Amino acid sequence: MKRRILLTFLISSLLFTGFRPANLQKVDYVYICQGPYSKVYHKSNECRGLSNCSTKILKITLEEAVKMGRRPCKIEFR
Repeated sequence: MKRRILLTFLISSLLFTGFRPANLQKVDYVYICQGPYSKVYHKSNECRGLSNCSTKILKITLEEAVKMGRRPCKIEFR
């Protein structure tokens, strides 16, 4: 009985506190290079991974970036 109560409390506290694993940190907006061969999204528009971008750098939602088939930047999302 005590185990069930403890387990219920633990699960509910994780759900209500917005627990997310470290690799799934909430990022509302990301930055992408608009170039034709670009495949990565970045947390910051000042990331050194964007230094070679010869086109516009766009600010879009993470959801849009994932739908476009982009992957996270290996420099910022370790």
